[in-house]
Amino acid sequence: MPQRSWPQLPTGQPWQWRLAMLPAGWLHAASLAWPGHGAALWWLQLLSLALLCKALLAAPRRRDGALLGWLFGTSWLVGTFWWLFTSMHTYGGLAAPLAAAGVLALALFLALYYAAACALFKHFSFTHRAVNALVFAACWLLAELARGVLWTGFPWGASGYAHISGLLFPLARWVGVYGIGAAAAGLAMLLAQVRRSDLRDPKIWAMCGYGAMLLFGLHAQRQLTLNNYRHEQPPLSVALLQGNIPQDEKFQAGTGIPLALQWYSRQLYASQADLTLAPETAIPLLPQQLSPGYLDGLRSWFSTWGDHRAALVGMPLGNAAQGYTNSVIGWSPAEPSAYRYDKHHLVPFGEFIPPFFKWFTEMMNIPLGDFNRGAVGQPSLPWAGERIAPNICYEDLFGEELGARFRDPASAPTIMANMSNIGWFGDTVAIDQHLAISRLRALEFERPMLRATNTGATAVIDHRARVTHRLPAFQRKALNAQVQGRGGAVTPYAWWVSRWGLAPLWALGLGLAAWAWLRRRRH
Repeated sequence: MPQRSWPQLPTGQPWQWRLAMLPAGWLHAASLAWPGHGAALWWLQLLSLALLCKALLAAPRRRDGALLGWLFGTSWLVGTFWWLFTSMHTYGGLAAPLAAAGVLALALFLALYYAAACALFKHFSFTHRAVNALVFAACWLLAELARGVLWTGFPWGASGYAHISGLLFPLARWVGVYGIGAAAAGLAMLLAQVRRSDLRDPKIWAMCGYGAMLLFGLHAQRQLTLNNYRHEQPPLSVALLQGNIPQDEKFQAGTGIPLALQWYSRQLYASQADLTLAPETAIPLLPQQLSPGYLDGLRSWFSTWGDHRAALVGMPLGNAAQGYTNSVIGWSPAEPSAYRYDKHHLVPFGEFIPPFFKWFTEMMNIPLGDFNRGAVGQPSLPWAGERIAPNICYEDLFGEELGARFRDPASAPTIMANMSNIGWFGDTVAIDQHLAISRLRALEFERPMLRATNTGATAVIDHRARVTHRLPAFQRKALNAQVQGRGGAVTPYAWWVSRWGLAPLWALGLGLAAWAWLRRRRH
């Protein structure tokens, strides 16, 4: 059998491609939440990633591909979570050069996943365009999974979050955010390989038609499922409290603490809603640090005298002997004892100190602690025919952990609730990015998401991922609205992720990589 020769792709000028990766990566970051109005731009995500794909196809060697991926990834990640500088410098008191270096170092480290993905693609790259798209999608999927799982995981700004609308969002109920990211990567590689002659090729137009029909079918199937569902319970009235306590005063005994205790207690007693939510650490003291009767009064009000109303409130719990937890406590007439949810996925450096990094945290003036972890899949709060499942801060970033509650449809949440304080990041794009994360969870599980935050974005997201109500950021106010819960059958994504976690996606990515390796050996 004659040896097959592989035609060489044009190499171009390496420095030009490398330079282009910096603005391409920044545009990729901006596509997740465009600065100014916070909208996700799915088409911009595809175009910016297609530019990386174009550069990869032109790269002559694996190490060139790795460098391109590293530059793109670093620019993308710095542009995504640059607001960490605000928490470390503005509120943590860390010197600006050290804070900037910390953000850059984190981005450089996490970008290594994408450098490895691009090097792997160059090792496997083929002349067949569809095969290239599959291989690149697999490599990208593995990089995104690694970033989301290893070293406690930090998948903030994963590429799939740009697709809360547009072409690919119907995939969320099937494959989740990582699956959407992989599909976007494959589509970007196909775009990068388009040639002018393709406009006259009927096969290319037929493939585009088949793809459009598939996406249309998925969208129609999703709409049919949503439209045919009927929930037995009436809408639930909710009050979402946004205290807007200045972050630099929040834990100060003479300013932020008394302000929080007074404002939140007044709002909780005055609320006429079926369910009232107060954000993460709305009560910023441990129960034993509160004045006598403060917590007992709230418990009695909602458990006995609250006119059939319930509340979920964020506050720390525990003691020095047993350890501390970042928690949500709940009261309702249906529960004789207080409901409790303990945060499972803790923030490195904020809620626990990684080994060998105590020296770094000692340079910041942020109230840090080593908290205990709650269990995965803790029970929901049953109230008014609904099952309300709280999560705290960036826990809504980990759909595979939220999904553990959906294994039994009979006890699965009908409403999800995120309680956050991202006041650490100031008036930055982090607010809109976090809103997009919650919206993607609503797409994956087709359950509404309530968001009660200290500074924003306090909002109601319905089961279709639409923001139906939202408070302006940085206002001290209560958002009164209604939300319709959803029960019954769970989405395909909720079904498999509740049983196997992310293992099916790992198997898919590794399986495609193994297939590419065997195919290359055969040729």
